[in-house]
Amino acid sequence: MSVDWTEVYRSTFPDLVRFLHRKVWDLERAQDLAQEAFVRALRHEPQKPRAWLFQVASNLARDEARTAIRRKRHLTLLKSETEDRQQAIPDPAHELLERERMGHVREALDALSERDREVLLLWDAGQSYSEIARQAELAVGAVGTTLARARRRLAEAFAQEEQIDVAR
Repeated sequence: MSVDWTEVYRSTFPDLVRFLHRKVWDLERAQDLAQEAFVRALRHEPQKPRAWLFQVASNLARDEARTAIRRKRHLTLLKSETEDRQQAIPDPAHELLERERMGHVREALDALSERDREVLLLWDAGQSYSEIARQAELAVGAVGTTLARARRRLAEAFAQEEQIDVAR
């Protein structure tokens, strides 16, 4: 069976970039990694391209994270985001609140276990429960429970980040 790569690209690329963006926190880098995943897919011609692409993209992001100095990258990204937002949003109060909120989201995601973060990001990228199960090495029946717990933990971590910020 021949895969219609144009359709796969059209339907998967935006979800793949969003998934990767939440892993690397850099839109351009996420787009580059998504492109790399597609290049590899064209070489391997997998039977289930969408699931394969998300697996490869996840591995690419993980490899990058291992080689980059995490702290330096986050500081660089925060600085560039601040500059971009200052140009795009004329209201400084709104910009400050949004930057703080995104910081809380990042910290809350970082506080989760690798599995919780992976399951949430796959779900947010539009993956089905069976695709999430395959990627996260879970039973399909465990995906819903894992997602519910991960959402609860994310909400708790987010609330804790906001409380810490208020205390400062």
